[in-house]
Amino acid sequence: VQLQASGGGLVQAGGSLTLSCAASGFTISTYTMSWFRQAPGKEREFVAAITFNGAATNYADSVRGRFTISRDNVKDTVDLQMNNLKPADTATYYCARKYYQLSFYSTGSYDRWGQGTQVTVSS
Repeated sequence: VQLQASGGGLVQAGGSLTLSCAASGFTISTYTMSWFRQAPGKEREFVAAITFNGAATNYADSVRGRFTISRDNVKDTVDLQMNNLKPADTATYYCARKYYQLSFYSTGSYDRWGQGTQVTVSS
């Protein structure tokens, strides 16, 4: 069971990036999937979540309207489209599989994490 995140990089403020998370060893079709991020010296924070069938999404206030989470249950991938990026978005981004019946804002709800992909936004 593994999650592999990719797509990070260096971008100027106002630019865009798309992160992708590929699952292996399991199918994502029965799981809510989420993205979190962690900046140096800060706790890991919730960014976005999408329910198992894609019918509902949820975003942190700081990214709502700029980021879009989507999924492909056939390809077992979860994407995060990030537009109008700001320096405050600089962080390592992690995808995660929600397993426990707790709030999707809580890291304790997740049992599998990707290795992280670095996003750096320059001003």
